[in-house]
Amino acid sequence: MNDEPALVPELLVTDLDVSLRFWIDACGFTIRYDRPEERFAYLQLGSAHLMLEQAGVGRNWVTGPLERPLGRGMNLQVTVPDSDTIAAALDRSGTALFMTPETTWYRTGDSEVGVRQFLVTDPDGYLIRFQSRVARRPV
Repeated sequence: MNDEPALVPELLVTDLDVSLRFWIDACGFTIRYDRPEERFAYLQLGSAHLMLEQAGVGRNWVTGPLERPLGRGMNLQVTVPDSDTIAAALDRSGTALFMTPETTWYRTGDSEVGVRQFLVTDPDGYLIRFQSRVARRPV
């Protein structure tokens, strides 16, 4: 069985080094592989996969002007074992959160899933929602 994800977002970033410090040092991702000469890195945290590529280097697929914040209208949900640990690491690094940690419930058919979540923007403005499941209950 293939355990590779069927969807892996690739984010164009303005400075790969700055982005790597955010994603690795503060958020806990690791580099699965990279191509430094192309300013590209493939990152992983558990089963979450993400590619970063520095704009203006190599072949970029750009459909319009890159204006900050990048990724407007979208957020990337990353499920982790303990979202509060990542929120604390971001706080220690001086990164402001877009939305502070909360516990909320989402209906999923005939039940609800409780999640602990927060939102943060990466250095280019991509909105990231880290969440941890806390419980499931009937509606």
